[in-house]
Amino acid sequence: MSDTEIERVLYVEDEPDIQAVARVALEAVGGFEVQIYNSGSDAMEHLDEIQRFNPDVILLDVMMPGMDGPGTLSALRREHHFAETPVIFMTAKVQPHEIADFKAMGALDVIPKPFDPMNLSTCIKKIWETRPTAVES
Repeated sequence: MSDTEIERVLYVEDEPDIQAVARVALEAVGGFEVQIYNSGSDAMEHLDEIQRFNPDVILLDVMMPGMDGPGTLSALRREHHFAETPVIFMTAKVQPHEIADFKAMGALDVIPKPFDPMNLSTCIKKIWETRPTAVES
């Protein structure tokens, strides 16, 4: 994994209002290029498109109909191209044991919902900066 800055964010979220707020927060405030899908199954149906987008980080809503966030993470990890892509869950389920479970699934961290749009990009950048990276030679 490189030490590059985040440029592209993939967000999987089923609520249109949250998608809209997050898009503004990530693009206008954070300066990121953003691609959004309505569900885990929607994202999985567009893997070729997502691979071309080549996200630096994936934000996953936890509670979605059909394929939830943990199920989407599991499916993405089976795809070679996304096996190591950093993932951050976004959810209202933020009890310490829930956060520990999400991290045990392979998430870098959890961003609580509701989130502050003005601080969302900063929060993602802080998580990004503390992620484990490959050993430098």
